[in-house]
Amino acid sequence: MSERRRVVVVEDDYFVGLQIEQALSNGGFDVVGVATNAEDAIALATEMRPHFVMMDVRLAQDGDGVQTALYLLRQTGIRSIFVTAHSDQATRARADAASPLGWITKPFTAEGLIAAVRQALAQAEQGGHN
Repeated sequence: MSERRRVVVVEDDYFVGLQIEQALSNGGFDVVGVATNAEDAIALATEMRPHFVMMDVRLAQDGDGVQTALYLLRQTGIRSIFVTAHSDQATRARADAASPLGWITKPFTAEGLIAAVRQALAQAEQGGHN
């Protein structure tokens, strides 16, 4: 990765969001913002145009990360990596339309998160996405 990839973190748990933000920053990514709900996530991603979004499946204020990721893909072409404790088959099937770059299951380590993000981005680049 020659350039620092810009990323928006969408996570309604402050401490988990901070953990993701720190891990990504330490891993060489440029975190351009953190949102806790769908509305803020859409506004932030639309304004900042990140390379990708780290998206929690369940968001504050009854938000739905899958629907938010689908909206971002359709409106901006920005894809998401889902970070969730809810990675069951039904959730994954529902998220297929959002063309996720990958899935990271909570709980995770910083090293595991960075490795999973790098792997997802490498696979996307090999497949010609993003």
